Order: sequence, then C-alpha cells, then structure tokens
Amino acid sequence: MEIKAVIFDMDGLMIDSERIVQRSWTIVGKRMGYGDLGEDIYQTMGLNVVRREDYFKGKYGKEFPFKEFLTDYRKEYYEYVKEYGIDAKPGLYQLLETLKQLRLPMVVATSTSRESAMKNLEAKNVTSYFEGFVCGDMVTEAKPSPEIYLKACEVIGVDPKNAIALEDSFNGIKAAYAAGMMPVMVPDLIKDTSEVDDLLFAKKANLNEVDEWIRNRCSHLFH
Repeated sequence: MEIKAVIFDMDGLMIDSERIVQRSWTIVGKRMGYGDLGEDIYQTMGLNVVRREDYFKGKYGKEFPFKEFLTDYRKEYYEYVKEYGIDAKPGLYQLLETLKQLRLPMVVATSTSRESAMKNLEAKNVTSYFEGFVCGDMVTEAKPSPEIYLKACEVIGVDPKNAIALEDSFNGIKAAYAAGMMPVMVPDLIKDTSEVDDLLFAKKANLNEVDEWIRNRCSHLFH
C-alpha cells in the first residue's frame, strides 16, 4: 500500500504524558478515597473526557464525582509539568523531519481537548510540522469510533487506505482500523498488544524504529 500521509496520536505517542496522567490519577484517587485510580488508565487510553466519565461512573457508581476528579487531577498534572516539564518521545523530531523531507502531510488526531493538545504541542515546538489538528472536542464520537481519523484524512484530502495511523492505545488502533487506515502500534504503557495484533499493519518499539521503517518503505520519495 502506498503511503501518502501520516496521522499522529499525541499522548503516549508523541509526548510522554501518560505516565504523568497515571501518577495524577493515583494521587487524586487516593486523596478522594477511591484508591489507586491510576490503574484505570489501561482501560481508558484513547477515550475522550465524555467516554472516560462513562467509564468511571460505570465502574465506581453514578455518584462518582468525576468533575471534581477531573479538576483535581489536571491541577496535579500541570503542577508536575510546570516543575519537571514533559518529554517528547524518543525519535519524534527525527521522524517529523523525515516525513517533512518526504513531503508526506501530517495531521494530529488526539482525544485530548484542542486547548490542552495545542498547549502540549506548542511546548514541544512541533505544531509547524502538521497541516491540521483534530481533537477530542471536535468530534461527536470518541475512539474507537473511526470519526476522528476519517476527519483527519479529510483535512488533507487523502484516502484513509493510503494513510498511516501511529497509535499507542487499543482504542486508537481500533479507530484507525475501522477507518480503513494502516494502523501502526508503538506501545507505551501497554506492552501486551495481543488484543489488537490482528488489526496492525505494523508494530514498532519506538519512533526511531518507525522512522527507519518509513525511510525504507518510502526510499523512492527521497530527492
């Protein structure tokens, strides 16, 4: 299949944010008396805030104070980021430069809200590489619905079958597969990918491996 575009997830794929989110959930969960809510991140990766609220109320009861939890964990998250920063995932900048050199258009498709996503991406100085951003509050249905990926492909006018989707979550992989794309898994917190292995076009350990793989597949595009 010819590669004509690359669509990026953000959290856990481009920036090392999932561990900070998990830490924040653990701290706030214990403070609220619900225990280690950080473990729930494995079931909610790739979901937008509405779907996450459904998950928490489904598991802990409809009285679960999700809005309080959301406010408090975000405060914990940004306090940590303010003090320690947030790292780009290894290989990100090299991959972006390679795709730019290959003239392959790039779009971000993240379940995070646009305000938060742009704040994170601007902090890493990567927004100029992308031709568009489709965020969680810009779609009706969250991953694993294919909506966000179909919209991302529309932004650049590419047929989904010719677009790679780089993802670290099961919900993201399922969304990309449902959109008819080429899903590529780059595991972050989740190491056992057997649940989605049959849906994958490829699986790479990190973005450096993705970069090498794309270079080999698209060597004919180098000038």
